[in-house]
Amino acid sequence: MTALRARLADWIESPQIRSFIIGVIVLNAVLLGMETSESLMAATGGLITTLDKICLGIFIVELAIKLVALGPRFFRSGWNIFDFLIVGVAIVPGAQGFSVLRALRILRVLRVISVAPSLRRVVEGFVTALPGMGSVFLLMAIIFYIGAVMATKLFGTGCPTCTPEQAAQFDTWFGDLGRSAYSLFQIMTLESWSMGIVRPVMEVYPYAWMFFLPFIMVTTFAVVNLLVGLIVNSMQDAHSAEEVAATDAYRDEVMNRLKAIEEALEKRSPPNS
Repeated sequence: MTALRARLADWIESPQIRSFIIGVIVLNAVLLGMETSESLMAATGGLITTLDKICLGIFIVELAIKLVALGPRFFRSGWNIFDFLIVGVAIVPGAQGFSVLRALRILRVLRVISVAPSLRRVVEGFVTALPGMGSVFLLMAIIFYIGAVMATKLFGTGCPTCTPEQAAQFDTWFGDLGRSAYSLFQIMTLESWSMGIVRPVMEVYPYAWMFFLPFIMVTTFAVVNLLVGLIVNSMQDAHSAEEVAATDAYRDEVMNRLKAIEEALEKRSPPNS
């Protein structure tokens, strides 16, 4: 039984099966996208639904084989649990009419992350960077809180020279702490920040740029790039660790081969007289 499980584990993890599963995931993603087209569903809805069920059946069979091959060890891998939950979510709405749950079937596409080693490294690097990112997010929250309070006090308390339209717009942008924080988030992303918010504010407050430009410099060009740097460094560390592990494995293999050659030569050599 143990030998059968080992063979099943080797077979389900083989490159050929892995490539096949990736192909099924891609096909399933295309099918789920096609389901959003009313014309396609009207013409070939039965075929699309059948193929979708076949893809789901393949995923279930794959997980069943892994469960049999690995036994309790299946749940010791975070990626196996991830696959189990993703496929489980897809099964739940299979017999139900809940549109929200049915929409979650697209999560099956995420299985390509657990199957493709290169995508695994990206996700693992991101997860490794989370502790450092927590400190950066805390710093960002402090900056946003300070900026939101200042923006609300400066631009959201109303102004005597504003027209009613300007006053209503300022209230929409900076009327309270939440609105100010949301407007500052839009400014940080550089989405219509100049013509959409800052220039209209500067028509009433000409020196408003003295607030907005430092905010953009600190958040967009400093803190956000710090997040990117943390993620990149984490991915480089993960890649370096993988290279070290591969080098160690290769060295062990070479040493084992040299030892085998040495033992073979000792057996062939005549005994000393």
